[in-house]
Amino acid sequence: MTIEEILAGESKNVEFKENLPEKSIKYMKSVVAFANGTGGKIIFGIADKTREAVGFDKEDVFRKMDAIANAVSDSCEPAIIPDITLQTVDGKTVIVVEVSEGRQRPYYIKALGRDGGVYVRVAGTTRLADEYMIKELLFEGSNRYYDQALCTGLNVTDEDIDALCKAMKEQAVRNACTEEQKASIKDVGRQQLRSWGILLERDGKDYPSNAFAILTGNGGLHVATQCGVFKGTTKAVFVDRREYTGPLWEQIDEAFQFVLRNIHLGATIVGIYRQDVYEIPPDAIRELIINAMVHRSYLDHGTIQVAVYDNRLEITSPGKLPMGQTMERMKEGYSKIRNEALAHAFAYMNLIEHWGSGIPRIIDKVKASGLREPEFIGGEVDLRINIYRGQIDTNNANGVENGTNGVDCGGNDGINGAEVPLNKEQTRIEKLLQIIEKNPSATQAYYAEEMGISKRTVSRMFASLQEKGRLVQNGTKRKSNWEIIR
Repeated sequence: MTIEEILAGESKNVEFKENLPEKSIKYMKSVVAFANGTGGKIIFGIADKTREAVGFDKEDVFRKMDAIANAVSDSCEPAIIPDITLQTVDGKTVIVVEVSEGRQRPYYIKALGRDGGVYVRVAGTTRLADEYMIKELLFEGSNRYYDQALCTGLNVTDEDIDALCKAMKEQAVRNACTEEQKASIKDVGRQQLRSWGILLERDGKDYPSNAFAILTGNGGLHVATQCGVFKGTTKAVFVDRREYTGPLWEQIDEAFQFVLRNIHLGATIVGIYRQDVYEIPPDAIRELIINAMVHRSYLDHGTIQVAVYDNRLEITSPGKLPMGQTMERMKEGYSKIRNEALAHAFAYMNLIEHWGSGIPRIIDKVKASGLREPEFIGGEVDLRINIYRGQIDTNNANGVENGTNGVDCGGNDGINGAEVPLNKEQTRIEKLLQIIEKNPSATQAYYAEEMGISKRTVSRMFASLQEKGRLVQNGTKRKSNWEIIR
């Protein structure tokens, strides 16, 4: 330890002890927590409050080192082998106990058992792990993925499997960048779902994994995305709040459109053309939401939260960073997959392109648009990413949708040329109105099928058209007749 590191005080990976406690459990909890996390150091001989080096007598220091080694060996399960060294700080001899990140998780204190002896580090403190965290550590320690485990209580039919295959191909085509890419997309079948871990074959029969339930929004797993708009910079006063459920690709689209409706849309002149510009690049917004979906912990019963404040967009993803991942490595493009089945499915559907490239690409897009670099917070219980909003003096983007994909198709990174995305949306609305005009008493499911889009998207378009007074519903809910107001 350098003097500078000591003066910085205790942190997520550093803890000070003035003396060697008589009861080893007082520091053994931290040893276990470091092994369950990203590793860390306990420095004996430094006062935690004053950060003053008090040290140990040379005659006594080796006895204390032996006592620490024996305590760790006797108290921890599985075995933890720390690196115990001596170091001189301000002329005083201190003991440095370095614990590496463990691979045989969860580590726990033998005397307390696995149910009550698993500890983790949160915000520089050692805490007892909750049930979800212990399960997360178990999957990490056995090198397994929760999304590939059997989903108990969910029965699926051949029709359910075929419907998922069909929906995934539709998404793949929709998110393709070029006509050539669309033409190259192959059907996805049962064998492919098995190889990804979305289906589990046992005794000649297919069973759904947790990934099947997560993707489709079925199976009793409450997978939702909460979106909110707040006045000011805190959650004290909310303006609008929504919760989206259903298939993951629909949640992505709903959350994305929610953000676009609630951030500013301005304009710039490129040559002789006026182009509309969102204050945050839409590609970055969509990719952040997709990233949260594919990398969050589904063992944690929390929800992804997308919050729009006056000064920032904040996206919170439940669960600690997976084993081997750090904030710094993530920003550099290092990928650590938490949900392997979902990652394969998202790659097929053209929602993600190259594993690990998402975060660096988001950072580049945000900085290229003139905004400050995104802020990354947490990683121990959840991961929060803030994109601070620009100062564009513009109209709000209510009612405007953007056609960008999670995959970077070489677009304009947030500049929506009026002749492309905005006209594209207007064309879609006009197409819907034409279909309604021909068959004004059909169901929204019929209109969605005719349009080749999801029913949820059609429902949102209907709500927007009604709000603007362009569409009026006559009759009853069971037998309605739509009237178009030009």
